[in-house]
Amino acid sequence: MFEDLSFSLEGGSALVVTGANGIGKSSLLRTLAGLVPLAQGSIRLEGGAPDTPPQEHIHYFGHQDAVKPALSALENLQFWRNFCAAAHGSGFSGDPMEPLKAFDILGIEHTAQLPAAFLSAGQKRRLSLCRLLVTPRPVWLMDEPTAALDRVSESQLLDLMNAHLAAGGLIVTATHSDLALEKTLNLHLQTGDAADLPLEDAPQ
Repeated sequence: MFEDLSFSLEGGSALVVTGANGIGKSSLLRTLAGLVPLAQGSIRLEGGAPDTPPQEHIHYFGHQDAVKPALSALENLQFWRNFCAAAHGSGFSGDPMEPLKAFDILGIEHTAQLPAAFLSAGQKRRLSLCRLLVTPRPVWLMDEPTAALDRVSESQLLDLMNAHLAAGGLIVTATHSDLALEKTLNLHLQTGDAADLPLEDAPQ
């Protein structure tokens, strides 16, 4: 349960959420994604479609890979491209990417026709990242994004995250790792403490 938790971000900014295991980092991301209902308070995205809830502008990249094992890697990505509508908020200029180009960027083009059940944990993770590229949305919520990735893939991921910020996107990420991201704010969760980023210090 969170009390007196407040923060704001402007386009091109990342919020890095840290804290001990079990402190609530994942719960915060799931709440922002709309997977956990708010007891009180509000989540607002300025510049989005007025009749569209903020969650329709969000990609949630969690611990589970959301991959159907019986489908090929390409079929999985095509499903998500058709299921997730692209969304653009004010100042966000992300463009949709063709699935095979996303595969190529993330180094899994050779897996396109393989059943996803045959993919390694790292390949499934990269397949999930492809979803963020083929249906651009301004907000990325990322829970331990470097988990199961090797060093080369981590470097690729950081490049993608910084490119998303450069396009005016927002990132909220929970992590125990040091991420070389541009223009970041930090939110450290602690038991019994109210977490608040003052609005005059935090981008809108």
